[in-house]
Amino acid sequence: MSTITRLSAADFRDNVKELADLLVDVVDGGFSLGFLEPFDQDAAVAWWETREPAIADGSLIVWAAHGPDGIAGTVSLALESKPNGRHRAEIVKLMVHRDARGQGLGRELLATAERAAASAGAILLLLDTATGSPAEGLYLAAGWTRFGIVPGYAADPAGRLEDGSFFYKQLA
Repeated sequence: MSTITRLSAADFRDNVKELADLLVDVVDGGFSLGFLEPFDQDAAVAWWETREPAIADGSLIVWAAHGPDGIAGTVSLALESKPNGRHRAEIVKLMVHRDARGQGLGRELLATAERAAASAGAILLLLDTATGSPAEGLYLAAGWTRFGIVPGYAADPAGRLEDGSFFYKQLA
């Protein structure tokens, strides 16, 4: 069982290495999340470190699911800062370690981010994922609506172009 916690800026700094381990595992497992092979620990740490200013200013919220062997999953919520878009937010970088998949952790992380978005005043959430990925099933089961597919939207870790599915969810 994992415990999901919101990472403060200080907590985030203390967890960057484990977040990087998770990111490397997910990319090595075939999910690009914006990254191409070869992708190593140093690149993952460097990417996570670029998130620190947004976490510090509150525009990005990151949760980590701590399991017995370290961080088993994470999800982030990007809050919109544009005056005409403060009613919406974006779910980004939902990741579950290969060893922790199929146990409901992805659903739990997603629900955590959705509740926080509602608490922050967001009434509309957006996200994108690779078409045909296991994540699509998760989002559909969680009440998200696919509103489009863009052909060749992003490359997988090996550099092959994949279609991208775009989803929204309206919060009560």
